[in-house]
Parts: sequence; structure tokens; C-alpha cells
Amino acid sequence: MSPLGIVRFVVACASLVVSLVIAAPAEAQNAPPNRSGEELFRAACAACHGPDGKGAPQSQVGFEDPLPDFTDCSFSTPEVAADWFAIAHEGGPVRAFSRRMPAFGEALTEAELERTVDYVRSFCDDPAWPRGELNFPRALVTEKAFPENEALLTTSIQKGASREFTNEFVYERRFGARNQFEVAVPLAMQSNEGSEWLRGLGDVAVAAKRVLFHSLDTGSILSAGAEVVFPTGKEGSGLGGGVMKFEPFVSAGQMFRGSAFVQGQAGAEIPRDREKAETEAFWRGVVGNTFTQGEFGRSWTPMLEFAAARELENGKPVEWDVLPQLQVSLSKRQHILVSGGLRIPINERAERHMQVLTYLLWDWFDGGLRDGWR
Repeated sequence: MSPLGIVRFVVACASLVVSLVIAAPAEAQNAPPNRSGEELFRAACAACHGPDGKGAPQSQVGFEDPLPDFTDCSFSTPEVAADWFAIAHEGGPVRAFSRRMPAFGEALTEAELERTVDYVRSFCDDPAWPRGELNFPRALVTEKAFPENEALLTTSIQKGASREFTNEFVYERRFGARNQFEVAVPLAMQSNEGSEWLRGLGDVAVAAKRVLFHSLDTGSILSAGAEVVFPTGKEGSGLGGGVMKFEPFVSAGQMFRGSAFVQGQAGAEIPRDREKAETEAFWRGVVGNTFTQGEFGRSWTPMLEFAAARELENGKPVEWDVLPQLQVSLSKRQHILVSGGLRIPINERAERHMQVLTYLLWDWFDGGLRDGWR
């Protein structure tokens, strides 16, 4: 959910929730048990949001904050239900929102809050939109299946006979229910033993992907996509591959009990000029689990990733790497995250060296870089 959306949702219900807690405690205690999400919504929120979830006019609600349209699937589907629940239960400060936003945990049970959130999200009745629960944490090299609105700064450091330092800016934007496009711009530095550092633009890549299947009931998501790598880097300086490449791929994710997950990706790198580069097949996978500090605090996600690649024409063996890593949320809103790990060659180690990989991730759909910290 976007920051403004959560603010609108909680602020809109504030006056009625306060009246439930203060003005009519006896009535709340004597309320019928097992009320449905619709009944809870109509009792606590419909006066502000309207029975159809599109929002009542400002003249009726008495405040200037614009009300969200819960029937807008681009608003109601991207984030996990836990984010809606945290704000509804603890109030605004738990995600660095205004202190005017009250906590609902005193007025409603956790089960009632869950039913209310489920009902609010049901106003989006287009099944084409995958739910945010299928948006698993991002691994260092495995492309995830969920379409995103994110910006990243990735860093790769490698020592050895050839020292490399690469920063790459990645911009991802979702369009429609199932689609995403991506642009990656690397800035590379390289030096051989005893030589000076060479700096410049690397090979720019443009990619797109589309969700083919998703199911919240089974916890599964499957996407297909393709990337085109342009030879914008100087090949003679070791800053680029010197050939355009087309990289089709498929990505999948699976949710397990609790916060455990597994993701996988498989594809190929097909050069336009076969004399300059070999066709390479690759497959990657990652398993992880997210832990929360306290009930609604910082998230910690340790992951173990494997990556394999093989050049198809020359008969070389498969090159295997293992990537232990840890992702941590930085902001209270959990839209700024950092991850770090090592890419360790398992075999063919004579010409391949360990790399340090990191990224700083900004989920810009959830607010600005300076938002959501306190």
C-alpha cells in the first residue's frame, strides 16, 4: 500500500474508531461475535469510505485529506496484508505516519482486523492483479517474478588478477496488472595488476516481464521476460562485452508456511554475433525466510542462493556459485532496504574469484527516500 493510501485509510476511520472505544464501550463489548469483514467495515469505516469503498465526499467526512478508492487495484494490491494490519492495529507511528492516526487494536480483535482488511482489499475485483503476498524479497542475482516499482543501486567488487568495481543503477516500473519494464545502467571500473584504473559506462540493458500465472491460494507466481543488453561499454577497456545480447527467461516463486519462500529463474544469453560470444544457459535459485523484529518492527531476511551457467557451444563444464546473503529493512515504512552477500565460486576457480555484492533498494511506490524513517 502506498504511504498516502495507508494514511487515508486510517485517518478516514479515526473518528468512528475513537467513538467505538470511548463513547460506546459497552456496545462494543456486547457486539455479536464473528462479525464478517463487511459488517465490521460498514460499522467502523463506511461512513467515511462509503459502502462501495470509493470514499464519501469531504463535506460529509469533515477533513481535507482525499479519500482513496479501494476499487483501484493498483492501490490495493501491491503490498502485503501485514502492512495494512500493522497500521490498523498499532496506528500511524508504527510505519512513521502521522500520530493523528489511531490504533485499532483496542477496539477490534486481531481476527476482526484481519477480516476487515480482507474485505477492504476485496473491493478490487479484477483477478488479473497479483497480490503483494507473492512479492518475495529480492535476491542478489535471481530475478523475481512479481512486477515492481523500485529503484536500486547495486555494487559489485571483485579482487584478483583483474580488479573490478561496478555500480549499477536499476529502475523498474510496473504497468498494467501483470507487466514491468526495467532499465539498468552500469558504471564500471577495472584494473589489471600494476595498471591504472579504467572507468566508464558498461553495457546498458533494457528488460520487460509479464506475470503468466499467480495464485494466492497456492502461494505461487510465474513470469516470463526478456532482456536486451546493448554493447555501450568499451570492449577494449574491459568495460563491456562488445556484442548485443538477447536474454529470454522465466521466473517463479513459491510461498511456504510462515514467511519462508523459494524462487527460481532460468534462461539463456544469446549473442547477436556468435563469433564474439558464446550462447550461455543459466539457472538460479534462492531459499529464504523473513524474520520480524518484534511484531511489527524491522525485517531480516537471510537467504542462500545458487547460480549456475554453461556455455553451450564449447563444451565447458557448468560453473557453479553459492551466494549467502542478508536483506534488512532500514526505514520504519520498510520501503528502503539494504542487502549484502558474497558470490563464491564452487568450481572452475582458477579464472573466477569471489565477489562482494550489495544493493540499496528504494520501493518508491511507498514514498520518497526521506519519508518513513521516524
